[in-house]
Amino acid sequence: MNTLGIVRRFFQILAALVLLCVIGIAALFVSLWVERGRPLTLPSPSGPSSVGRIVYDWKDDRSTDPLAPTAGTARELLVWIWYPAGIASAPTTDDYVPTYVKKAVANDTVSPIFKLLTRNLANVHAHSIPNSSITSQEQSHPVLIMRGGASAEVWRYSTLAEDLSSHGYVVVGFDAPSRTNLVAFPDGRVATRLPANNPEQCFEMSVPKRTECAEKLLGAWTSDISFVLDRLQELNQGNGDVRFTGHLDLTRVGVFGHSFGGAAALEFCHEDSRCRAVVDIDGAPHGNVIQAGLDRPLMILLSDHTHESDPEAHQIMDDLQSIYDRAPSNARQFIAIRGANHFLFSDDGALLKSHLVMGSLRTVGIVGIDGRRQLTVTSYCLRSFFDAFLKGSGNSTFTLKSPLYPEIQFVR
Repeated sequence: MNTLGIVRRFFQILAALVLLCVIGIAALFVSLWVERGRPLTLPSPSGPSSVGRIVYDWKDDRSTDPLAPTAGTARELLVWIWYPAGIASAPTTDDYVPTYVKKAVANDTVSPIFKLLTRNLANVHAHSIPNSSITSQEQSHPVLIMRGGASAEVWRYSTLAEDLSSHGYVVVGFDAPSRTNLVAFPDGRVATRLPANNPEQCFEMSVPKRTECAEKLLGAWTSDISFVLDRLQELNQGNGDVRFTGHLDLTRVGVFGHSFGGAAALEFCHEDSRCRAVVDIDGAPHGNVIQAGLDRPLMILLSDHTHESDPEAHQIMDDLQSIYDRAPSNARQFIAIRGANHFLFSDDGALLKSHLVMGSLRTVGIVGIDGRRQLTVTSYCLRSFFDAFLKGSGNSTFTLKSPLYPEIQFVR
């Protein structure tokens, strides 16, 4: 074959490869688009009760928001409450989020390619009944405060909230304008996070500035929890929605959070005696709690960090160990879920992201567990811990060991 023929053959092969790549990319985008539109239902709650859900817009006229873009702005939170519903039977599924949230997310100026990697919320279904009455089978219910990770919206943790509520808990989560990624209010207002209020940007700073940045944000997060508990007390006393009057047992309050929400849970429970038990889900701690510790039941629940060996990871483990060592010896757990990924503790990471992408991540070893399974194991750990210390005697016989959940590893 002469030189011209070789060159011609080379370009023919190259053209064929380019065409195959174009077809492959087009097929991938079509697959992602089809998957995005498919219906998806959250895992069914494992408890005996149906689950109700209500959303409130709460303003605090007595204090200002220290992280608001305008000085003097009153604190305002969008509060989500999941609770045991007062109906004999529930519909199999219902809307994952209200219409105004779907609209705000759909109009969000996020990359179209990124949107392709996440399910369309219009086709996602949950198990909560909006605005249901609360069950009267028990006079009052223990209350759990739930905090999401970094800037994540709290409704992205609906699977955990619904499961706990089906076991008799009132679960209260909330979003804060200017520090939650996107807050859609029922009246149509939409607020987005300020870049300076993103906890992740703290970790890009040098150590002294990192600590200052994290503790500034942490102060706002913990004061949010305090405000919510104050309002729940008013709600329980009949000041507001009467459906909750007398049904909130605020002598049995637990707090749990994921990532930076876990750090906020730890610090709040160090500061406020109203917290009776706390769970940190894969959160690096900050604040005074590291040195002072906690004098109440504690569970540290981690993802799989077995392949991390950098100095920062060692420091986080040392800080967690410092807190664990000071917790009551008969009321503490330090565990990890084998194969778990940090981002799969939320619905967004575990369920809503493209299964094509998640499957690829599992193939290369970045993700080591199915998302639904990680949520199932996490739900079991949370309700077992809170059952022991908010419903039961909380004695030294408490254990999480179960043949049904071999993924649970006891770190300490």
